[in-house]
Amino acid sequence: MSRLEKFQPVVILSAVFIGLTLSRVNVVAAWAGQFILPFLLVMLFGVFIQLPLRQIAGAFRHGRVAGLSLLINFVWNPLLAWLLGWLFLRQQPALWLGLIMLMVTPCTDWYLVFTNIARGNVALSTALLPWNLLLQLLLLPFYLLLLAGTLVPLDWQALVESVALALLLPLVTAVLLRRLIMRWKGRDWLERRLLPAIQPGQILFLGLAITAMFASEGAALLESPLIFLALLPPVLIFFAINFGLVYLLANRLRIGYADYAALCCTTLARNSPIALAIALVAFPDRPLVALALVIGPLIELPVLSLVSQLLLRVRGSGWLDLSYDEHFG
Repeated sequence: MSRLEKFQPVVILSAVFIGLTLSRVNVVAAWAGQFILPFLLVMLFGVFIQLPLRQIAGAFRHGRVAGLSLLINFVWNPLLAWLLGWLFLRQQPALWLGLIMLMVTPCTDWYLVFTNIARGNVALSTALLPWNLLLQLLLLPFYLLLLAGTLVPLDWQALVESVALALLLPLVTAVLLRRLIMRWKGRDWLERRLLPAIQPGQILFLGLAITAMFASEGAALLESPLIFLALLPPVLIFFAINFGLVYLLANRLRIGYADYAALCCTTLARNSPIALAIALVAFPDRPLVALALVIGPLIELPVLSLVSQLLLRVRGSGWLDLSYDEHFG
């Protein structure tokens, strides 16, 4: 993990404050919105080119834990997100939509960092990574039509176009370029030389996209500071419920600690950049949707840092039977 990756939370917070400061400059605020999507597309290209899609069958070697992860992420979490939005954000449908988009897209990159900190099964987390990506690409339009169609007007054609532009374009480009590089330079050069050089740029462009987002829409946020407070309860409750659910399942099914920690991190961490890219294209006239997806990580990052420490306490406390290991289950 590079030095820049270790300071990713600091990069995101700095980008927010820089963007809010720049939002007071009228010229910058007027043009900043034009740069959000290009920055995100470059960032997503960096994410996709690192994905080991050849390992997509690896998740099946981890049996029921992989199945639980996919079930929680793609069945339970969308329903929980809709319910929490109904409880807390009924009067703010744009924020409700943003909450749903945040919670139905599991993380595809730096949840591995928190899994590693918690001494979890990083191999399992890595095997789940391509599944998390592919399923959210396929299911996000379905979730929006099913769960969010009654919240704001949805244009099916615009939604399909947004997925194609914001996700399929960088994904296909990354996959093709990855194959060409492996043919010309080999896998070793790709993994040892190119990908380590790309990772810092990925975080940099995420920071630039967030800066542009807050520079463009910061005035709306500063005029409505209660947006953050409105999102805080449902997001925190989402994390608390899932943390407790995974712990109960791990005890009930006798899942070993390493797999339990991996399952916990992959069902908690969210992939806001992907959802943000779609929101910017599909809902350009509803900036609160995108703002919800930027505010979400400000809550998520400290929570995941706390969770990784809680997991280490569970590991050392004897609260979970460590004699079981999913590798043999």
